Amino acid sequence: MAAEPLKTLFYPFEAEALALPRKDARVLFLGAEPGFRLPAGFDAALHIVQGFRPHFRALQASGYSVTPRVEGQGYDMALVLAGRHRGQNELRIAEAIERVAAAGLIAVAGGKDDGVDSLRKRINALTPLEGHLPKYHGVAFWFRRAGTEAAATLRAGNPDLLVEGGFKTTPGMFSFDRVDAGSRLLAASLPGDLRGGIADFCAGWGYLASEVLRRTRAITALDLYEADFEALEAARLNVHGAIEPRFFWTDLLTEALERRYDAIVMNPPFHAGRAAEPGIGAGMIRAASKALKPGGRLFMVANRQLPYEQALSAAFASHAEVARDGMFKVLSARR
Repeated sequence: MAAEPLKTLFYPFEAEALALPRKDARVLFLGAEPGFRLPAGFDAALHIVQGFRPHFRALQASGYSVTPRVEGQGYDMALVLAGRHRGQNELRIAEAIERVAAAGLIAVAGGKDDGVDSLRKRINALTPLEGHLPKYHGVAFWFRRAGTEAAATLRAGNPDLLVEGGFKTTPGMFSFDRVDAGSRLLAASLPGDLRGGIADFCAGWGYLASEVLRRTRAITALDLYEADFEALEAARLNVHGAIEPRFFWTDLLTEALERRYDAIVMNPPFHAGRAAEPGIGAGMIRAASKALKPGGRLFMVANRQLPYEQALSAAFASHAEVARDGMFKVLSARR
């Protein structure tokens, strides 16, 4: 959670470097994460955009109006929480410029370790900044909308990609500029006898699901589960075959699944921000076990050093390592 940058973002209002918005103002908040505290007197309605399902649900539970994509135009102000992905940050700022009214305020903040100073200089070269303030190991900066030329430049510098000539991706998605090496190893290691209903957990923009469709002839259903809304929307474009896949924007760690499967493939995340968090993968293993039919099989890839074997032993009747290279291992398990 971006606790420090969230505080940085609202600091200019607390320090009275920026005036609080009117109570009837419409404020767009791009990339918001749970846990932020509004300054005293910040009573304007927030329209929050957050496409990461766990954050989306937490913000909704806190009573905010949240959508996975921007809706509406003519906002009085936009707030942008910058993260680690340069392209995603620039696209969010472009979106803010396009969505606010003429002369509307756009305030951006991010952590110094995530490159916010470079982002500030980049934006200042495109449109003059009104000011900036460092605080809480980050920097906030702000400017006014003066046309959409800066937004057009930012979008031109961060176009959609076609990975390996056929997979559409966008900056900010996991492995948006190439096929992840772990997913490639997992796809190459899948057995030839997969059949029945299959699910792809943490499906991303759809490479692994596409490989399952290409390699598996006896498949009767394919469901993709992904927490990143934009990645799942890309997968809708990227995954197609004889079986019509189904797509679910889901937080697999907290949302129970109704369907049960003959096999599950997955390349689970193992980072929370910069820190390694193998508990995420262990939670995915437990979710996979619950979603498999008796005798169903799991095939997953992980970094070699991650200790998932204990979680597999606890959740499955048997498990084995079926492939390994210099960075990754492929594990199979049977329920």
